[in-house]
Amino acid sequence: MLSEDFLKILLAIGVGGAIGLEREYRDKAAGFRTLIFICVGATLFAMLSSKLAGDRDPTRIAANIVSGVGFLGAGVILRDGGRVVGLTTAATIWLVAALGMGLAGGHYALVLGATALVQVVLWGFPFLEHWIDRIREERSYEVVVGRVEKCQAVEDVFRECGLRIVRHKESRVGPRLACTWQATGSPHAHRQLVEKLLADTEIDEVRA
Repeated sequence: MLSEDFLKILLAIGVGGAIGLEREYRDKAAGFRTLIFICVGATLFAMLSSKLAGDRDPTRIAANIVSGVGFLGAGVILRDGGRVVGLTTAATIWLVAALGMGLAGGHYALVLGATALVQVVLWGFPFLEHWIDRIREERSYEVVVGRVEKCQAVEDVFRECGLRIVRHKESRVGPRLACTWQATGSPHAHRQLVEKLLADTEIDEVRA
């Protein structure tokens, strides 16, 4: 029995380390050692939950792993300007804890199979994401002009370049007008738009 417990701990180290290598390689907040500790910790909690429960419900301690790890994962989610970063790392933390619980329950084949699939997602899917980003990209633009009519003319340029406007906002900056657009389209369309905006002598400022 004791040897099987140690096997579960060793497998938890291997599973957490395998997933942690990818996070460490990409220099994320939760890396190699962190994910090993999370996986081993979840495994130990689930094992001890069964051993210490006695006649009581053995799932009480294990159930709290889900909420506890959720708080841990929330700590790596940050807002960087207009983007939210850390969601993948937070989800990975939650997943590693689930794998640890699976090892504690003796579901070795399921955990190792899930680990292999997670590796495919972590290492292979970024290339797919990059390909999707090359097809569609969302950017913000702020253009400062001297009159309202010019703001409308600039908006027409967005459509000429094949970009779809998601959001639009206008605000007064002294005697001038600041127009902000959130637009989506191909990288080529965005480059074409920037070239046209920079070449327009009636535009005072362009921020992209």
